[in-house]
Amino acid sequence: MDETEFMRGRVYGADHDDPGPREGRMYAELSGGPLDGLLLDVTDHGPAERRHGVGLPTEIGRYGPGGRAVYAPRAAGDRVYEWRGDVP
Repeated sequence: MDETEFMRGRVYGADHDDPGPREGRMYAELSGGPLDGLLLDVTDHGPAERRHGVGLPTEIGRYGPGGRAVYAPRAAGDRVYEWRGDVP
């Protein structure tokens, strides 16, 4: 995937009227699970979040409303976060 194609995606948690990525922000692609294909804005994530991943609230995961989908980088510094599972 080239940079232009990457930047066309929808951003997790973005406003429905303006779902695309914004200039000057850093994004990771979510791979697998309920949020597959969305971009995650990681600009303000600290080193621990970038290393260990994040739990993202979603109603479409295994646990429905109130559940979270866990995503973590494939490798240190990777721009792809893989799905690790859902948690309540």
